[in-house]
Amino acid sequence: VGLHSHGFWRPKPLLDTARVTLSFNSRHRKNHQNSQALWKHEAVQKYLETLSKEYQQVSRQLSADSLNDFEQRTLRRRCADLSPIAAAFQEIKEAEREVQELEAMCTELDSRDEKQLLQLALEEKESLDKNMNMLCRKLFQLLVPKEKYDRSPVILEVTAGRTTGGDICQQFTKEMFEMYQSYADYKRWTFDIVNYTPAEIGGLHHAAAHISGENVYRHLKYEGGTHRVQRIPETGMSSRMQRIHTGTMSVIVLPQPEEVDVRVDPKDLRIDTFRARGAGGQHVNKTDSAVRIVHLPTGLAVECQQERSQQLNKEIALRTLRAKLYQQLLEKQLSQEQSARKLQLGTRAQSERIRTYNFTQDRVTDHRISYDARNIKEILSGKEALDKLINRLLEFAEIEAVTQYLENLQALEGGG
Repeated sequence: VGLHSHGFWRPKPLLDTARVTLSFNSRHRKNHQNSQALWKHEAVQKYLETLSKEYQQVSRQLSADSLNDFEQRTLRRRCADLSPIAAAFQEIKEAEREVQELEAMCTELDSRDEKQLLQLALEEKESLDKNMNMLCRKLFQLLVPKEKYDRSPVILEVTAGRTTGGDICQQFTKEMFEMYQSYADYKRWTFDIVNYTPAEIGGLHHAAAHISGENVYRHLKYEGGTHRVQRIPETGMSSRMQRIHTGTMSVIVLPQPEEVDVRVDPKDLRIDTFRARGAGGQHVNKTDSAVRIVHLPTGLAVECQQERSQQLNKEIALRTLRAKLYQQLLEKQLSQEQSARKLQLGTRAQSERIRTYNFTQDRVTDHRISYDARNIKEILSGKEALDKLINRLLEFAEIEAVTQYLENLQALEGGG
């Protein structure tokens, strides 16, 4: 908290020096399962009260005649920042009063044994609780800084893992790639296949796609990591023995800003051409239109066979290579800034499984947030069920961000 030159207190913005991430083993997780639970935390209330008072003070000072142009511009910007937060804070306080009044009514109806009226009141309370959680999440979204690349398109890559017996990894990789393709359609994004390497028996070894649209990276950044599958293969000896196999596949999500400032020396590149393979139309396997570029200093390699034109494929591959090189720089910066914290962000910690798809129990488990979802087919369809899971991850990340602020605040108060 710092004293502004005009005499009012200005709290330091949430997570000025931290990045919104999913951390494992948070000691706050049991207490803060959702936004509404975190809203009740004393430190959050204190912080929001301070912001609300500052907004009132800024509003009053804006009406003063003694301000020069610079002071007016500074106060207007601060007022614009605080206005939606103060409005959301008051909206939640009002909703909270309605919930408290309804709870008192439920207690009275229960004591009078008014079962029908009590049932109606309880249904209304459930609706108010959902609204409260939605309002709290909206507030925390205002408090938590936006990720730099949340609005960026992405390069999404899937790669099959290895397993002993059966080809469930390749089949699962194909299902996952199709899931993200369907999800892009569900969100009305553009999904352009950049590379597609099918397996011999109908599965998929590796594929990559460029996905663009509204807030693509924001929704997909926590999909990066190792996904595990447990199922009985549909063909082969294992299917007859009803033996469950375990396999993995990995997802990499790279933000692709419009302008990536990474210079690549042409001397550092090896460019190969070859015939496209897999699904791609009649031109496949007729011309050497596919392009592979290897960045010799780092060993990074990218392929593109999306277009019929070799030149277009080369341009797309170069853009992808720059995005990967940029991601390496970003990863290095993150590890330097937050070496004390174990993180799972986008493409970090690829070897750590983030999600298990158990076909025999018809259950999907996200291990980072201890979240179980039933009906695997609904998840793999890439529509509402997957969107619900992804939004739960986003809410958890917001809660983690505010929780981290609380940790920092308590450390400051404790250490002086």
